[in-house]
Amino acid sequence: MHRVAVLALEGVPPFELGIPSRVFGNALDEDGNLLYETTVCTADGQPVTSDAGFVVAVTAGPEALAAADTVIIPPTHAMDELAQGAPLTPALKAAIAGIRPGTRLVSICTGSYVLAAAGLLDGRPATTHWMKALEFRRAFPRVRLDEDVLFVDDGDILTSAGVAAGVDLCLHLIRRDHGSAVANRAARLCVVPPWRDGGQAQYIDRPVPEPTVATTTATRAWALERLGEPLPLAELAAHARMSLRSFTRRFRDEVGMTPVQWLTSQRLELARQLLETSDLPVDLVAHRSGFGSANSLRAHMRTTFGVSPMAYRRTFRPNDLVPTHG
Repeated sequence: MHRVAVLALEGVPPFELGIPSRVFGNALDEDGNLLYETTVCTADGQPVTSDAGFVVAVTAGPEALAAADTVIIPPTHAMDELAQGAPLTPALKAAIAGIRPGTRLVSICTGSYVLAAAGLLDGRPATTHWMKALEFRRAFPRVRLDEDVLFVDDGDILTSAGVAAGVDLCLHLIRRDHGSAVANRAARLCVVPPWRDGGQAQYIDRPVPEPTVATTTATRAWALERLGEPLPLAELAAHARMSLRSFTRRFRDEVGMTPVQWLTSQRLELARQLLETSDLPVDLVAHRSGFGSANSLRAHMRTTFGVSPMAYRRTFRPNDLVPTHG
């Protein structure tokens, strides 16, 4: 079982602290067995006080970090000194130093300050809450910060924006480890959207349109039922009964990306599910997910995921005899 250690810091927000336990606790195999063991710990094994005023009592200390396969650091509202360039406390520094090489490191929101203060993000891409971007850049100029995305996956270190983006990142980890079917089931059990692309914008100008303003919601639902078909922008705008210009502007305001970017991300998600759960040849997967040809699907998957469709399929179905043509 994959061991996840969640490091509770003084001033931790309860919601973010509970995200890993809640999401990973709903990741089950086909027989209903838990795939992750989640432990909440502190740097010294002592209780900490949340920003809601109640005490978080834990049963583990830094030994949980040393034994973990994945370490997750939620944010804190009580360590402002890190933003001023102050070093980690001795206990926290020792706890971070005790993490085994090769352990996957994850931060939620301003938990990224801890990773950055430890020097673990130097020269690497990362994100944090968009409101903290200027402050973060001043404190950690060596980090390649991108405050415009929900989360950044840099292999062994992953960082996310605030609050709900932590849910997105945990689901992304489940999907990376066990595939879309397991991640989607965990999302359904948590009653949250199963997938939001990490490159999606953090801050959307008008996430809830005014009642008198037309929205693209119905058109997005309509498009999701037709991903295998050509969906030119003009046809989407016509379905929404908007001009092309108005539709494009409204879509970006509501979703945080262009219609073409959104369609590509949804088609990639459908292709991943088909590769994980079916024996369809790659060319048929490409057709059903709207990419038209196997070459187009290969190009998109290599750009986005760094692997070919067949390599992706083997990751989640290593023992299956799957078609190799296409």
